[in-house]
Amino acid sequence: MDMHEDQQFLEALVKALVDNPDSVKINRTVDEMGVLLSLDVHADDMGKIIGRSGNTAKAIRTLLRVVGMKHDARVNLKINEPEGGRGMTRDMSEAMQDEGIVATETKSLDEAIDDLKI
Repeated sequence: MDMHEDQQFLEALVKALVDNPDSVKINRTVDEMGVLLSLDVHADDMGKIIGRSGNTAKAIRTLLRVVGMKHDARVNLKINEPEGGRGMTRDMSEAMQDEGIVATETKSLDEAIDDLKI
């Protein structure tokens, strides 16, 4: 299977953040909205991927947007809630709702980089 650059990038990034890299699975689909990467991680690693107030998930999404811009593609990330998870904290749940599945705003490269606050 030929992995696309956005999928390879997400996989490497997420595996570096989690305690259970073997549980990381990414499904890539393309439709009229662009590329959708659906991410599955071990239940114990959800907090690491979402981050406090959803900040880690936001940063990952921003980086994926930047990667997509190289190929004039719109890349969105969906984080699947793990089965048999210990239940998410209220903060995590709210952060995921705030993030939504698909980011609706289109940003320039400069705006996306500004979001990273490097």
